[in-house]
Amino acid sequence: MCKFALAIAFPVAMVGGVGARGPAALDSVDFAELPAQAQVTQRLIRSGGPFPFAKDGTVFGNRERLLPAHARGWYREYTVPTPGYRDRGARRIVCGGEQVTNPHACYYTDDHYASFRLIAQ
Repeated sequence: MCKFALAIAFPVAMVGGVGARGPAALDSVDFAELPAQAQVTQRLIRSGGPFPFAKDGTVFGNRERLLPAHARGWYREYTVPTPGYRDRGARRIVCGGEQVTNPHACYYTDDHYASFRLIAQ
């Protein structure tokens, strides 16, 4: 098999993308480094709300496959308000786990699911 064919058959993991072995390693962000609005949203998640947007807490399908693979329903998404925006904007926190108020892991995106960072507690 030529080198070109091997490169197509066995792609390597891309930064922020999906490779042959699944999602690439995600960067992390400390809770204290999140924007103030994301910190408020994270606290609301842990306390069970109330949330400002009707879509908050709905199932996130992970269609981009940038987060670790889990069964549908594992991930839920929450809006992080963006100052100056009238709509939901692009910022979200996506949490995964069996307990909604005590998630296994939460991820922050400020580019509407194009990339994620693990929120370190």
